[in-house]
Amino acid sequence: MYGLKKMLIEELKYLEDVIHKVKSEVSVFPEGYLRISNNRGRVRFYHCNGDRLGKYIPKDNKELPGQLAQKVYQETVIRKAETRLNQISRLLRDYADDEIEQIYSSMNLERQALIKPVEPTANQLLNHWEEETYKGKEFQDGTIVILSERGERVRSKSEKILADHFYRNKIPYKYEKPLLLKGYGTVYPDFTLFSPRLRKEIYWEHEGRMDDPVYARSAVKKIYGYEQNGIFEGERLILTYETEETVINTRDIERKLQQYYWTK
Repeated sequence: MYGLKKMLIEELKYLEDVIHKVKSEVSVFPEGYLRISNNRGRVRFYHCNGDRLGKYIPKDNKELPGQLAQKVYQETVIRKAETRLNQISRLLRDYADDEIEQIYSSMNLERQALIKPVEPTANQLLNHWEEETYKGKEFQDGTIVILSERGERVRSKSEKILADHFYRNKIPYKYEKPLLLKGYGTVYPDFTLFSPRLRKEIYWEHEGRMDDPVYARSAVKKIYGYEQNGIFEGERLILTYETEETVINTRDIERKLQQYYWTK
């Protein structure tokens, strides 16, 4: 399952944070544990510390029962979190997202030629995707000509920054490849990327004039069209924004790309 390793690493970090936080809080609670007696609707609290029945906690002591109950709860959380953390740690030592693919990829070319892999390799999928042709959106006469380092025409300096960054970092992309959104119509995502590790297309929309109310309304409508087709930001949709005061930079691009494994 592609992407599972990243999820496991994120869960590992989450559990480590939980354990650290809860342990630091448990240390301030009193010793012992809470016993609760309910006799015909009369609830009584007892502080057990070395004895089974414990010492009765007077009703005016509102704080101690809560502290003891919280302590046991948090100790249980720690044990469960540590159990799961150890399980995930063991799994990560012997797990790779592409381990099935590696069986085929590790063979010499002569043997590969004799075998049909169980599923296409990432490179095979990428090659097939790159070979697909498409017709992009037309440019109106008289518009400024801006060329990317790859030699293609783009519509803005910001799109050139994005295209050049992808090109330099060997990230496969297609500029303004048409995409049909049911209920909205055909859109031309600024960039359609292909993630070999995720084995799917990712759409990148750069909204460059969000301080223009008319432009912003149109951008929001388009984003809603993506969502209505099951394409959500953070999953298969990357969004970047600009205004006159806030412009895109390479740090913004890197942060977005990290989510899809293109950068570390």
